[in-house]
Amino acid sequence: MISDITIRFRGLLLKPYEPTFVPKSNGRVYFDLPESFLTEHYRQLGPVIATRFGTNAALRISVANIEEPDLSFADVVDRRGAFSIFQTLHQHAASNLVELFLNQTNLDQLSAVAVYVRDRVNGPMFQYSLSIALMHRSDTRQVAIPTCLELFPDRFVNPTVFPELREEGNLVQQDSRRAVEIPLNFTASERVQEQRVAYWREDLGLNLHHWHWHLVYPARGPDRIVRKDRRGELFYYMHQQTVARYNTERFANGLSRVRPFENLRDPVQEGYFPKITRSSDGRSYPARHPNQTLSDLNRVEDDIVVRIADMEDWTERILNSIDNGFALAVNGQRIPLDNQNGIDILGNLIEASSLSINSPYYGDLHNNGHNILGYIHDPENSFLEGFGVMGDNTTAMRDPVFYRWHQHIDNIFERHKQRFNPYTTDELLFIDVSIDSFNIKLNKSSAPKNVLLTFWQRSQINLETGLDFGPEGNLFATFSHLQHAPFAYHIGVTNQSNKTQRGTVRIFLGPKKNELGDILPFREQRRFMIELDKFAVSLNPGSNTIIRRSDQSSVAIPYERTFSNIAASSQANNSAIQFCHCGWPSHMLLPKGTHDGLEYDFFIMISDYTLDRVEDFDENVNCSDAHSFCGLRDKRFPDARNMGYPFDRLASTEVESLTDFTKHYINMRTTPVQIRFTNTIIARA
Repeated sequence: MISDITIRFRGLLLKPYEPTFVPKSNGRVYFDLPESFLTEHYRQLGPVIATRFGTNAALRISVANIEEPDLSFADVVDRRGAFSIFQTLHQHAASNLVELFLNQTNLDQLSAVAVYVRDRVNGPMFQYSLSIALMHRSDTRQVAIPTCLELFPDRFVNPTVFPELREEGNLVQQDSRRAVEIPLNFTASERVQEQRVAYWREDLGLNLHHWHWHLVYPARGPDRIVRKDRRGELFYYMHQQTVARYNTERFANGLSRVRPFENLRDPVQEGYFPKITRSSDGRSYPARHPNQTLSDLNRVEDDIVVRIADMEDWTERILNSIDNGFALAVNGQRIPLDNQNGIDILGNLIEASSLSINSPYYGDLHNNGHNILGYIHDPENSFLEGFGVMGDNTTAMRDPVFYRWHQHIDNIFERHKQRFNPYTTDELLFIDVSIDSFNIKLNKSSAPKNVLLTFWQRSQINLETGLDFGPEGNLFATFSHLQHAPFAYHIGVTNQSNKTQRGTVRIFLGPKKNELGDILPFREQRRFMIELDKFAVSLNPGSNTIIRRSDQSSVAIPYERTFSNIAASSQANNSAIQFCHCGWPSHMLLPKGTHDGLEYDFFIMISDYTLDRVEDFDENVNCSDAHSFCGLRDKRFPDARNMGYPFDRLASTEVESLTDFTKHYINMRTTPVQIRFTNTIIARA
């Protein structure tokens, strides 16, 4: 049974530019508005709206009359303009809107305020702010928040699809409508080398992950929703792992590792023509031609004024603080950048979240990197162009320069990490626990060990909910994406003590070779190590056999939650569905590999749970299955170790390979695994 609360707020979140009095959910839901809620344009129609629009609705939702809130703070974002969480003015406006929603004392008040606000502020800002509020209020956690693919599919899909969808929707009955194909790799030809990994950058699930992570961890807002445990470190680690995965994918496609964009005065060699639009204003995201150079950002009308020299000064101050081992607070206090808290402090400082200890001094490096790159085509607003995909967190990961910028950001974090000594034997060893065997196997009895398979999969999504003033009913589109055959880890462990011990199993994957086929030395390979899973186990005295399925990963969420059907999810009474949407898409868990098979190093370690434990939790409840990237709702991050342990620090100089790293520790093991890619498309069952 879909709850009234879900129906109410789902209807408000979808199609924000259709007036609220237009029936929602294919005409089934009608909001019965007080006449004072109508905007001036429609107020003259007040007496006839109810009879014209509300007579056939199965559910009429009465909206309480309220004192009209002051929304002047939202005027900085045009109703039909583009909204970006990277812009300071937009951040403050959205933060005030989130605060307004959080402060409502009950659900009737909240829905009434949301109804009033909806037709008066920028649509995407409304969706963003209400989604965050619903996610963080205790009385709305059962509300199933639509994914941004439902909210604005035009940001992810070739726009040539939409005329076909509208034609199909207007001329063909629902049960006879065909699915329209979304082409794969539609943004450039094969002559562009970067297009070899466009399937990865432009993957729908990957971009949904980035959008949803920033909903769970907003950079600015009321302190009670921003100040989460190890938030800054999670910002570092989620992006570090994304760049590591991208580099690994590049090697498999014959491309070199990402070159950090550290000199802002160098030309941006990579061009990008996104071929997507914004529903808020119908404008296309501008393109960036190859070899364009950055200029000072002086868009006075948008109140975005950023000098390249400012960016360089902020970077230098951050690097100096890292080298000195402390950061300066606003009051001049020296805050140690130690192993315990330093990475968290730096994460909030570099991203420039509201938790930055000194934003006047350290500036707004990460966000303004997105801004200055996003406006590279029109830095002074001479041509009245909006930002490109880099200026929008829902689309930024599509652009090759996103990874160059974040490689630079990650190199800054790495400078901090290199200040610490290599992990000691005591920090790595789990006494009396030995890993005797470690193999990976497909979920077929006849499959050989340590050979994994990837392929293209064709899936289907319903885009009807994202088309303002579109035809009613299902409008299906099909798309192809990377997928892997399900597999499991088979682990043999001996507990040599005479008592049961608890351990934490940590599984990583890393590329063995670069794009030229040269073996990667460990000092380089460790930065490409990809976390695949992390889970606690009880080890009885003697021999233990552990089998762990790939779909149990602590990093990824199932396909059904990445591309969830919200109504179906609500019927399942999943009371934490919004938080459950946060996580790496499971279909992107493995790199693609190659047709002939590409060998990777799989690594396993079992560490001492008594040293890892923060507080006990059940990974099978409360949407805990993607905690490595998303943490836990209302709880501390469930691992006392540094994120990325044991690869987040340099090893001793005598360690030249992963084998060298593991050979002295019986609680570690590595095995080579081949990933074979089959260039065929398999329909989703």
